Amino acid sequence: MAGVAPAPVRLVLGEEELLVERAVQDVAAEVRAAEPGAELRRYRATELSPVDLADALSPSLFADARIVVVASAHEAGKELATAVIDQAADVAEGITLVLTHAGGARNKALVDTLKAKGAAVTRCDKVTRHEERADFVRSEIRRVGGKIAPDAVGVLIEAVGSDLRELASAAGQLVADTGGVVDEKAVRRYHRGRAETTGFAVADKVVAGDRAGALEALRWALVLGVPPVLVSDALSDAVRTLAKVGSAGRGDPNRLAGALGMPPWKVRRAQGAVRSWRPEAIADAVALTAQLNADVKGASPEPAYALERAVLLLCAARGIR
Repeated sequence: MAGVAPAPVRLVLGEEELLVERAVQDVAAEVRAAEPGAELRRYRATELSPVDLADALSPSLFADARIVVVASAHEAGKELATAVIDQAADVAEGITLVLTHAGGARNKALVDTLKAKGAAVTRCDKVTRHEERADFVRSEIRRVGGKIAPDAVGVLIEAVGSDLRELASAAGQLVADTGGVVDEKAVRRYHRGRAETTGFAVADKVVAGDRAGALEALRWALVLGVPPVLVSDALSDAVRTLAKVGSAGRGDPNRLAGALGMPPWKVRRAQGAVRSWRPEAIADAVALTAQLNADVKGASPEPAYALERAVLLLCAARGIR
């Protein structure tokens, strides 16, 4: 708001790195709107001493505006955390203190104290649900001046993956290349090949019981550098979707979507697939994907072998009658 000084202490809470960085940039932009020459200084909590912090927050002779960013405040030692609380209680005019914190239990007392003292808070929680990623894609397309068709959102996520930086980059490129209007055909045209070799392609083949197709898609994905953990995540997501939709029973996908936390098109597709899976097979698949998740994250010395084995066992489970 015009004429209102920016809050002197800002907390940026969460683990979503892109959103955290953007929140810091937004604070800097807000400060510089009033003080164009404001200096931005960045520090990491593990590399900052209480003396360094005091020096960074000391007013200059000419009262120059300054933005001091302390990253990863959850990693701060006891002495630094105490110094932050003391310094935040009386920040000099023209100086803005920004702390980023992962948002967990570590150094939570620091966060709670700063909140109680009036620090402004921006949440940047990890984006984990499909609908949250879809919202991000839609907002990102709008942010760069474009429009995206509803059916293109899911296709873009499947083609690019869950990483927000990659989704943001893809959104910007699509808007630039299409003149601003992004539809499903445009996404498939610009991401042909990658969309066909993601973990979702493997998962779709497994759910359909296409063992040969699933193995072929898996081998191509690995050859082209798709990380094993992304393939594992896609398989886990597909199995969880079958379990949730199967337990919900038959019904209108549009009505079930809200209760299940997934888009209607995903519910509709799962309803068609789950008929070929017995409840016992889905239970086995849940256990298999849980083990696979551990394997690709270090429990197995050969993630590629663990993936191939899981694909074979999943297809076999579906085939049991």
